[in-house]
Amino acid sequence: MRAALDEMGDAILSGSTPVDALRDLLKRGLPGAPDRRGLEELLRQVRRRRRDLRDNTRLDGTLERARALLDKAIGQERAELFPDPSDDARFRETRLDALPSDTSSAISELNDYDWRSDAARQTYQELRDLLRREILDSQFRGMRDALANPDPAAMERVREMMRDLNAMIDRDARGEHTQADFEEFMRKHGEFFPENPRNLEELIDQLARRAAAAQRLLASLTPEQREELAGLINQTLEQSGLADEMRRLGDSLYARRPDLAWNAPERMTGEQPTSMGDAVSALQELADLSDLETALRQDYPGARLDDIDEEAIRRALGRSAVDDLEALRRIERELENQGYLRRNRGKLELTPKAVRRLGETALRRVFASLDASRRGDHDQRDAGAAGELTGSSRAWHFGDEQPIDVVRTVVNAVHRGSPLTLHVDDFEVAETERRSAAAVCLLVDLSYSMALRGTWAAAKQTALALQALVASKFPQDAVQIVGFSNYARVLQADELAGLEWDMVQGTNLHHALLIAGRHLDRHPDFEPVVLVVTDGEPTAHLMRTGLPRFEWPPSRETLELTLAEVDKMTRRRATINVFMLAADDRLRDFVDEVARRNGGRVFSPSADRLGEYVVSDFLRQRRRS
Repeated sequence: MRAALDEMGDAILSGSTPVDALRDLLKRGLPGAPDRRGLEELLRQVRRRRRDLRDNTRLDGTLERARALLDKAIGQERAELFPDPSDDARFRETRLDALPSDTSSAISELNDYDWRSDAARQTYQELRDLLRREILDSQFRGMRDALANPDPAAMERVREMMRDLNAMIDRDARGEHTQADFEEFMRKHGEFFPENPRNLEELIDQLARRAAAAQRLLASLTPEQREELAGLINQTLEQSGLADEMRRLGDSLYARRPDLAWNAPERMTGEQPTSMGDAVSALQELADLSDLETALRQDYPGARLDDIDEEAIRRALGRSAVDDLEALRRIERELENQGYLRRNRGKLELTPKAVRRLGETALRRVFASLDASRRGDHDQRDAGAAGELTGSSRAWHFGDEQPIDVVRTVVNAVHRGSPLTLHVDDFEVAETERRSAAAVCLLVDLSYSMALRGTWAAAKQTALALQALVASKFPQDAVQIVGFSNYARVLQADELAGLEWDMVQGTNLHHALLIAGRHLDRHPDFEPVVLVVTDGEPTAHLMRTGLPRFEWPPSRETLELTLAEVDKMTRRRATINVFMLAADDRLRDFVDEVARRNGGRVFSPSADRLGEYVVSDFLRQRRRS
């Protein structure tokens, strides 16, 4: 799980949100487990299966086979009639000549025809058996095998099953159905349902999906083919005594599952004809694969791996794919169980524990880029240089920045005797009060330009690193991170990792300085530290109404109000150091004016060194406090 979290962390520190980072991790698969497929590979195989089904399925196979058998029967009958010189033979030939070109109409015309040829009669019966098996198989998976032999008793069992099925669905609609009723139905008619549903809802779902696929088959044919096959279906059901029951069932299934794509055509490009039952199965599988593809993409609000149907995965890709899915679910589940992820109103968030870990990672990256001499280990032997003089002094050490205590230094030289010469050991420095804590304000630009310039990820990583540094090394400090675009707002520690730039107009540094000023005022005895990260001049300010006003180029009012807040910071003795992520002339002029008024410094780091600059500057200021 640490590998998974670290991989997510790398993505988040590069600018991704937690949701995107987890989704990308699940797409790639478990780190360090190359034998386990991620969602991306599973999705690729699902799409390949869909493509294979389309390329290898031709929907008019049953229609073509029916035409071939009809032509064969007519040919056999003509061969029988040809040698016979009787008027009856010529009349029969005339009737055969007048048959409609439409297969279903021709079969209907021949229903009462008395075949002279035994071979023709047998072929015609084969045609009728074929239609009965295929049409019923298109509605009930596996019916083809149950009706392999043209046994009248078998057809009676089908009719009884249909009556019982419709009666059970009607009782369910009235609220009278029980699980015991379903179990009795399956005991009696289970041979027709090889998928072995566990309850009526499962059975209805299976039947509705297959019925919808049968409708899609008709919708996918040409108008002529559709009319011909629909005629064969109706004719066969009427002759089998199933037409009324099938209509009742179709209406019930549609009422239960109107959400299925009942009449959406599919473009099938196969060359080899496919039986009607197999074609419906292919269309049903295509619909299941389409649903599976949507679930595997995980690109809809609130998406979770639990949305992916294990049974659909197994049917499409086999048992090993189910194991791969379970491995991915384990990542998501363990990240939540171990306290790194949580769901808040359906939205995935990092916990404070995970944010701390990310902050530590960001801080390690920053320190890794610093020279060993600048790593920021701020253990201090001195009492500090930023406070008031205490009146006492101490021996000078190399690196001390405190003022030299001239009197004590000379007195030390005098005590050593004459002639009067100064040695290193004579020097003393004046001690000052040490400020034990700092009030830290990091103001981070969240405006759209930060994303456009590719600096947003560096800014977020810097904020995380500074937060981690203060929490671990300076727990007495009061740190506040303020994000600003058209408005400014305080960012809590656990918000930082999931933070995104704002797709709005405005760089409202005026509002950000107002918020930072209130933070400093709440900690009057703390050393004030103000750091600003931005890539643009102020283009918005907060009006008296509390609403922001945006203007570009910046209005004089925006600049004046922003600089007025800079002057307030100066009166608070807060130095503002600006980290400028762009080289615009107007931005340069503005930050130079801030530095002139405030006495702070201006830095122009590249995005990849921003964290190093900010952390180094913070540590430099803390060493002096």
